[in-house]
Amino acid sequence: MLSKLVTQKFQELFNEKPLLVRSPGRVNLIGEHTDYNEGFVLPAAIDKAIYFAISPRDDEKCSLFALDMNESFEFAVCSLLFTEKHWPNYLMGVVDQLNKFGHKLKGFNCVFGGDIPIGAGMSSSAAIEAGLAFALNHIFNLGIDKLTLVKLAQKAENEFVGVKCGIMDQYINIFGKYGNVLRIDCRSLEYDYFPFEYKEISIVLFDTGVSHSLASSEYNQRRKECTLGVELIKKDHSHIKSLRDVTLAMLNDYKNKLDSKIFQRCKYVVEENDRMMKACESLNQNDLKSFGELMFKTHEGLRDDYEVSCKELDYLVELTIENPGIYGSRMMGGGFGGCTINLIENNIVEETKEIISKKYKQKFNINLKTYITSISNGTSVFERQ
Repeated sequence: MLSKLVTQKFQELFNEKPLLVRSPGRVNLIGEHTDYNEGFVLPAAIDKAIYFAISPRDDEKCSLFALDMNESFEFAVCSLLFTEKHWPNYLMGVVDQLNKFGHKLKGFNCVFGGDIPIGAGMSSSAAIEAGLAFALNHIFNLGIDKLTLVKLAQKAENEFVGVKCGIMDQYINIFGKYGNVLRIDCRSLEYDYFPFEYKEISIVLFDTGVSHSLASSEYNQRRKECTLGVELIKKDHSHIKSLRDVTLAMLNDYKNKLDSKIFQRCKYVVEENDRMMKACESLNQNDLKSFGELMFKTHEGLRDDYEVSCKELDYLVELTIENPGIYGSRMMGGGFGGCTINLIENNIVEETKEIISKKYKQKFNINLKTYITSISNGTSVFERQ
């Protein structure tokens, strides 16, 4: 068990009993490319996680050990320098933010490791950042509230690591709740839980194994296109601040005034926010079939209107459409590679995995990785050793 391995390594290195903290990865069921348009997202914390064994020190030295890479790293609380080793930057970024918030930290000993796959879109980086922020808050009794921890962890990645991520990943990491998905309002940062307790269903990710170079440049281009659409509509409707405020009827009035590509991008985002609300209503009514149909619709929009899919993602979704035991499927994340997220009946998961893996290998000559997950609680103290 991972928690035991992490604890054992900690005791071997530091000869003391640590606090153990579990920090989960995440999936996003619906609401894609809506976050930077001040819309809604619907993530869940999952059973794959990073475990931290940690204890405070009396000096300013911070001693880290990454179990998965079998690497150590040391730094001083007051001396934080970006390193080419990369992984320590996520942890130093958290300490950097705590310093900026005015918290007087001592050093700490820390061993961490986990089973969140790197690069599969389950946000191992947010699990490291938010997990460490939570752990340091706990061992030093800093008294930081949950939402401030979220913002602090996000800023660690934005400012120290240099990745301009949104707030969803850190938010669900801290606020995740077993048996529930979390609807986050990316404008107000308010949230609501919706039940997702389907014991007969697994959340399955099929990893394309590809990462197309288009991803970052096209992501920036989509943001720009959405902004251009808002700027034009705002000229006639002064209350419009983002696509969150635009209705489909309003947008259709601009079909001939907007560049066709910009219209398509805006149309997708407006429709996706609408799908999000319908999806939450489906969960309230315990109607997973309707929820799954909305996931398929989201993929169509991402493929045809937002144009951030790719042939590998499209093929994986195509393979699920006619199967009555698969409730929904879509690409998850920024696009141009990564995973599809699928809701599959437990009794056909293995058979489906084998069939889809075989067909995917035949078509693209890529071995398909599959991750079977379930919904878990957010970051918490796992146990005292």
